[in-house]
Amino acid sequence: MQLMRIVVGPLQVNCYIVFDEKTKEAVVIDPGDDGPKILYAVKDKGLKVKYIVNTHAHFDHVGANQEIKDATGAELVIHQEDDKLLGNTAGQARMFGMTANSSPKADRYVKHGDILTAGSVKLKVLHTPGHSSGGISLAGDGVVFTGDALFAGSIGRTDLFGGDMTTLITAIREHLMTLPDETIVLSGHGPDSTIGEERAENPYLNSRSGF
Repeated sequence: MQLMRIVVGPLQVNCYIVFDEKTKEAVVIDPGDDGPKILYAVKDKGLKVKYIVNTHAHFDHVGANQEIKDATGAELVIHQEDDKLLGNTAGQARMFGMTANSSPKADRYVKHGDILTAGSVKLKVLHTPGHSSGGISLAGDGVVFTGDALFAGSIGRTDLFGGDMTTLITAIREHLMTLPDETIVLSGHGPDSTIGEERAENPYLNSRSGF
């Protein structure tokens, strides 16, 4: 698995491009904005984008969906529980005094346990709701892309539509904290971490959290 990170948009979303060096098949995760930057990286590496995956459908993670899909013909993939959010990017953005591009409808819905394959790259879908109802993480080859479920030293906010603190903590404990300690956590915003670091130090997850 080869990996590129591009920080996009005013809310500094981590967009990831994961690809197989041999076949050049790729997955673009959370193209939140700055479509030309993402497409430049795709073209520069000679990649064939097979899937565009939204870890969740908040407006800052989906803003370049249309542009990437139009340019590559890739399938747009989300969890069905976030379908309504995907169709209301403008309304979401207005809550923050911002504007957002609309997104096309999803081509494919995934559920917990599904596998997305691009060349030799295999990403397992983990349903991690609580930041949104349809939040997912993607695990494979020693890394996990956690969207806005789990951050270095924190977790996603739960005061938006579809958010629930207990649901989020449960999902993280059951589907992320069961991964090996050395698994690298690649979140939707901010720096990398590891599952072991979060297990020991994250104030929402360690023995002092109260959850």
